[in-house]
Amino acid sequence: MRDWRLWLIPSAFVLVIDQLSKWAVTENLTHLESKPVSGFFNLVLAHNYGAAFSMLAEAGGWQRALFSGIAIVASVVILWLLSKHRDEKIFCFALSLILAGALGNLIDRLRFGYVVDFLDFHLESFAAVCNRLSNVVGTCHWPAFNVADSAIFVGAALLIWDSFRSKQRAPLQKGPA
Repeated sequence: MRDWRLWLIPSAFVLVIDQLSKWAVTENLTHLESKPVSGFFNLVLAHNYGAAFSMLAEAGGWQRALFSGIAIVASVVILWLLSKHRDEKIFCFALSLILAGALGNLIDRLRFGYVVDFLDFHLESFAAVCNRLSNVVGTCHWPAFNVADSAIFVGAALLIWDSFRSKQRAPLQKGPA
């Protein structure tokens, strides 16, 4: 790709979808209110003060600055990587997704002090499985997440896939005979 900044288009698209979806949920639900959508999916308004899986959510507030700083540093590194690897399509698309996710959650942290999560998948429609699982894991709900989290996950999965793909294409180098 001639201009690396074109990789910011998918980032901007995902970032807008993330922020619009969070706005819609916060306008229509109250904190911890849940609206069933199907037998395995609810919309729920959750405030995540921590990181993935609410890690460090109860840390007392310092984690907001830490996670905001990580998002800013990651975004700068991603921009640099996009400028250096602009022709590696899968790699750059993955980075653009991760950038959108990092910025989407950063915007929430700066605006609200927490990340807005609202996608709630669960196994309650499979009562027998859920009862067995709840004895092991204590719940049948995956932690609530959002579009930004999904973009980070898909971007990371693409990076892993691309790293295996790149190794398969690389020619074997012969050592000295």
